[in-house]
Amino acid sequence: MYLPRHFEAPDLQQIHQLIEDHPLGALVTLGPDGLDANHIPFLLDRNDGPHDRLIAHVARANSVWRNACDGAEVLVIFRGEDAYISPNWYPSKQEMHRQVPTWNYRVAHVHGKLTVRDDERFVRGVVARLMRKHEAAVNGERAWKMGDAPADYIDGLLAHIIGLEIAITRIEAKWKLGQNRDGRDRASAAQALEDRGERAIASAMREKKD
Repeated sequence: MYLPRHFEAPDLQQIHQLIEDHPLGALVTLGPDGLDANHIPFLLDRNDGPHDRLIAHVARANSVWRNACDGAEVLVIFRGEDAYISPNWYPSKQEMHRQVPTWNYRVAHVHGKLTVRDDERFVRGVVARLMRKHEAAVNGERAWKMGDAPADYIDGLLAHIIGLEIAITRIEAKWKLGQNRDGRDRASAAQALEDRGERAIASAMREKKD
């Protein structure tokens, strides 16, 4: 990924937060038929052994777990908020007319080594953790639980699922939030985005001061 120094992510904690806030990752693998990408919700396990790791599951019918062998190098892309930036939002445009459109965004590229986990205990644990996390965020105390469905029904579904584990070896992250603009241009663009209802990217631009 092209990553000028002024667009580098501030710290690992904020990168982890982006992954947890936007858990649907694009898993990129290289198999016998070339590059492949699968969009999968991941869980981030911090400080699990010598490396952090990502865990997930896919349908047994998905060929990704057969085509990407154990130990294969893989890439998972996590995208945060993004937005088109019009030069008309910059006060300096009215003075110099030397600005062009751009796109602001936050993104993390997680590199790691894949392990396929075809065992029921691991798969059940991943499914349960994903459900607990996301059901709690949506439904609070009324969160759906695996125990709400018949045990034989859940067992049947789990038999059609394969677990994935990725030992993280490297993370690159880019916070392209107008750091190369002067303060008034960035503030004006952030306000224009907020007025359009794009509050998340506007807030990120305001928080990133340099």
